[in-house]
Amino acid sequence: MSYRKKADAVSGEDFLVAALSTDPESWALFLDIDGTLLDLAETPDAIAVPPSLPAHLEALSRKLGGALALVTGRGLDYAGQLFSPFRFPIAGLHGAERRDADGRMYKAAAKAEFERLKADLIADTANWAGVLIEDKGAAVAAHYRLAPDRKHALEPLMERALIRAGPDWTIQHGKMVIEIRPASADKGQAVAAFLAQPTFAGRRAIAIGDDVTDEAMFRTVNRLGGYSIRIGPPLPASEALGTTPSSEALRAIIARLVS
Repeated sequence: MSYRKKADAVSGEDFLVAALSTDPESWALFLDIDGTLLDLAETPDAIAVPPSLPAHLEALSRKLGGALALVTGRGLDYAGQLFSPFRFPIAGLHGAERRDADGRMYKAAAKAEFERLKADLIADTANWAGVLIEDKGAAVAAHYRLAPDRKHALEPLMERALIRAGPDWTIQHGKMVIEIRPASADKGQAVAAFLAQPTFAGRRAIAIGDDVTDEAMFRTVNRLGGYSIRIGPPLPASEALGTTPSSEALRAIIARLVS
């Protein structure tokens, strides 16, 4: 079954509740973290995990037979700590790192030259008030949420850094962030990899995200007959088939599904 995108706003909330309430064994759920499960913050480390959310995610995962995974731009280790003590399948660094449902881990490694590149980016922007360079291990992100006027200076800086990093990396633009990440995978490929595993196999996918980095995930689940939901208002340029207004609204739906 496929779902056609309508010209007017589609209620992703209604679809999500109906699908996971009445037929949870048929669906797999893929969730972005920042801006989706969690509210965006001024700096990456300032995000807050609501106390009830980890247990709600665990209960929803059990309802889905374990077919729930987090798909994030965060590094695998950082993302894994956010919802402790629960251990969900996770794709980190936009799919370049992964922890499968059976616990197997796939990590991306940064070579010495990439470590020097990150250090140079930190030095180059040391006097740029409001710019934060986030070391993600095998990726690096330049955040300018606190200094939006720095975007035009950061873009050429990160493009030069990408050339220096080489063909194994690519540039990724997001909400007030420019990132250099491994080119080996994207969020859509991460979803496809999960769907090939026994815990997820034979299910249709629902993907929920908020940013341009999630569009690859949306395209993949749409192509496979699943359903995609964007956090925020409908955007003509987005591949998402439905919307829900906010991270808070999504958390409320999750609480409702497991109550």
